[in-house]
Amino acid sequence: MIGLLALCIGFSGNLKAEEAPLRLLPGVEDYSLAEPQDAAFHLPVSAGTQHHGDAQHQPLSSMPSGTACALTSSCFAPLSFAQEAGRHDPPPGHSGPPDSAALPAPAESRYRSFGSQAGAVKWEMAGILAYYTAINGTKLFKDPQWPHFHSEGWFGKSTNNVGIDKLAHSYSAYVVSEILYARLKRKTNDAPGIQFTAAALASATMLYTELWDSIEPTAGWSWEDVAFNSLGAGFSVLRNSVPKLDEKLDFRLMIVPHSGFISTEGKRHFEQQRYFFALKFSGFEGLNKGPLRFLELHAGYYAKDFTLRDREMGIEPKRRIFVGVGINLRELFFRDSRSRVGRAIGEGLDYLQPPYTAIHRHISN
Repeated sequence: MIGLLALCIGFSGNLKAEEAPLRLLPGVEDYSLAEPQDAAFHLPVSAGTQHHGDAQHQPLSSMPSGTACALTSSCFAPLSFAQEAGRHDPPPGHSGPPDSAALPAPAESRYRSFGSQAGAVKWEMAGILAYYTAINGTKLFKDPQWPHFHSEGWFGKSTNNVGIDKLAHSYSAYVVSEILYARLKRKTNDAPGIQFTAAALASATMLYTELWDSIEPTAGWSWEDVAFNSLGAGFSVLRNSVPKLDEKLDFRLMIVPHSGFISTEGKRHFEQQRYFFALKFSGFEGLNKGPLRFLELHAGYYAKDFTLRDREMGIEPKRRIFVGVGINLRELFFRDSRSRVGRAIGEGLDYLQPPYTAIHRHISN
């Protein structure tokens, strides 16, 4: 990224250095409308040379044919300069080349469509799909069924995972959308509409994972999952559409180990997960300079006591909405990081909260 920035700065510097020689070229008056027999050209006054007036004028018809051809449109291709630049004809009375500042940026002209934007992240999409294929492929060897539907419910105590699985779907769609948005922003130079493209691709990815669920004998295609996939991708769109909202609000996951151990699957894995929104003081004017910038407010949900063993013992599942205060680790340690690793860790902390770095209190059971 630094090398690319340096290259861009160097290129812009080269353009400025080349402007001076261009001022020494002879100019054609109203060249966009001139014909060989009517046009005239003027020579700039060189330093130290005496002339009457500002420039020397000479009819173009008196010049050698090769020079006249080079200065008029009679030897050019039928398309005008304005058409070749992809712009409309200049207004009446306008002469000279089009304003370079008004030309569309390369990203705006090249990455306007959904297809072109999706093509810009085709390899990232291939990697994401390969990952989900790898973690779901074993379902083909565990008594697969024909694809079928299955209603899982929402957050009720009688549901298998009391809603944690729904938030897991929402979070996964959100993270995939954020990854694709970041890649699109870099590859397309922040072309318009990339947040919608990222969300659409993330939603399509989660539909692909739902197809794998549909062949499981104990699961199936769940419209509840699809709804929360859409919510996660939709929040990514909101966060990347409202100016500076990403500096103020995160959707995060914190995994709290049980007895010092982290489970990687099953209901125990869901029990360790806390999903929450983090409101960061560092994103607000007036608070981003003082010590409050290291703090943030949390509000989220987790559940416990819903494993099969808990239910067999008659323990009632607990659904807990919580609030709390956390430490903004990115602001504390990686705000001005100059290393690539430091920046990557800082960005990751917008999505993952390390355990024991926040104080949470549940307000419901």
